[in-house]
Amino acid sequence: MGRKHQATVTHLEMSSAPAFNLPRPSGSLSLMRVTRPPLHFYRYLYTIVGGDYVWVDRHKLSDDALRAIIHDPDVAIYVLYRDGAPVGFAELDFRSMPTAELVYFGLIAETIGQGLGRYFLTEIIRTAWSHGPGRLIVQTCTLDHPRALSLYQRCGFSPVGQEQVEFEEP
Repeated sequence: MGRKHQATVTHLEMSSAPAFNLPRPSGSLSLMRVTRPPLHFYRYLYTIVGGDYVWVDRHKLSDDALRAIIHDPDVAIYVLYRDGAPVGFAELDFRSMPTAELVYFGLIAETIGQGLGRYFLTEIIRTAWSHGPGRLIVQTCTLDHPRALSLYQRCGFSPVGQEQVEFEEP
């Protein structure tokens, strides 16, 4: 049995695309969609970005179950690269349209605080709205980065509910 955790989950949404006008951070940046990512690459991104924040859900999945999700044509995996190296990861789920969900979003720990988070999130939000959803949802919890909730709110998401959860690491 793994370690037990308790967290407050905040559910957020936006019902229209916000207007952004942010400067591009320094460095050579590239946001790329990864079509049908190899499982080991996806797991690397998931672990390197979410490991400090107890992201465990995808670790519980078998290869076949994970592949079925991340290779679905209505699920989009994006990687932010800076100077050729991955620095961020996001997953958008369009399977329940007209609701789109930002399932995972984050930066590699060493890059936090360098002005990439807000830029990356606004680009992911733009990308999500380009698919024409009626709303975009995301959730964050008290185990995520301490500034995650405020970043989502600054980028246009509004809280719509909270819940207490308890879970166990695999």
